[in-house]
Amino acid sequence: MSTTKQHPIGLYLKIWLLLFVLSAMSYMVDYLHLQGLLRWSLILIFMMLKAGLIVAVFMHMAWERLALIYAILLPPLCLLVLVAMMAIEANHTWFTRLLFFR
Repeated sequence: MSTTKQHPIGLYLKIWLLLFVLSAMSYMVDYLHLQGLLRWSLILIFMMLKAGLIVAVFMHMAWERLALIYAILLPPLCLLVLVAMMAIEANHTWFTRLLFFR
């Protein structure tokens, strides 16, 4: 007797359809010629939603233990926080140089 759990095919089809809708919405951003911060915000939001769905369902992360989820998701989140801190510090340094060296 096998102990593996089978997931219903309907779930995968629903996620595939949702990924298709999110991709279509991402293409609509370019089709509608949205510009600036709105364009990049929408593209990043759609990208993160698609990546989250793929990781959760197709990579079976939704059914894993919480410790494994933390072990996989926390390092990239920490890296993003560090990159944001470096960007803030770089902007501060740039503005300080503009203020004192001109």
